[in-house]
Amino acid sequence: MKRILFLTLFLTTFLTANAQNKKNKNPISSEKEETNDPDNLASQYFSQIMGVAISATSNTKMYKFIYDWLGTPYRLGGDSKKGIDCSGFAYKLYDKAFSTIIGNNSRNIFSMVSPINKTELEQGDLVFFKIHSRAISHVGVYIGDGKFAHASSSKGVMISNLQDPYWNRYFYKGGRMLASFKNELNAE
Repeated sequence: MKRILFLTLFLTTFLTANAQNKKNKNPISSEKEETNDPDNLASQYFSQIMGVAISATSNTKMYKFIYDWLGTPYRLGGDSKKGIDCSGFAYKLYDKAFSTIIGNNSRNIFSMVSPINKTELEQGDLVFFKIHSRAISHVGVYIGDGKFAHASSSKGVMISNLQDPYWNRYFYKGGRMLASFKNELNAE
């Protein structure tokens, strides 16, 4: 599925760049050059296929990381592409995209954030859920436009929409990493 989406994105980008070249009579288009950049491919995937607005100020490392992990199967306690759980995915994403080490389960990750409402979420914030539990049981990373990346127990690493009835029902809080934790953890 990931390969089909990638191929569709690539062909769409190529055809658009080709049409633009003919229109401008410019044999070298900046759009065509961008399609060779893996970071740009991830950004284009998220903006065109997933409907997430990617701006020049967006964290391309975050989008590239998510893109590379899409489809990885779920495995409780897993921390590799053979299988990963929600907190392991959030942990790896924060390490690679933000150079920040966070906790190893959804509840202790929540203790490291400043709780925020759904309306205040920004790219890179964490989203927490209480699924069939009074305690926080799931975590994901907000990517913008109401969508978040996470490791689902049924479908592995994927993108979901906070407005979907299931996720909306179990949403608990958003969270922004506290500056004190960022500084302490990055100083080590």
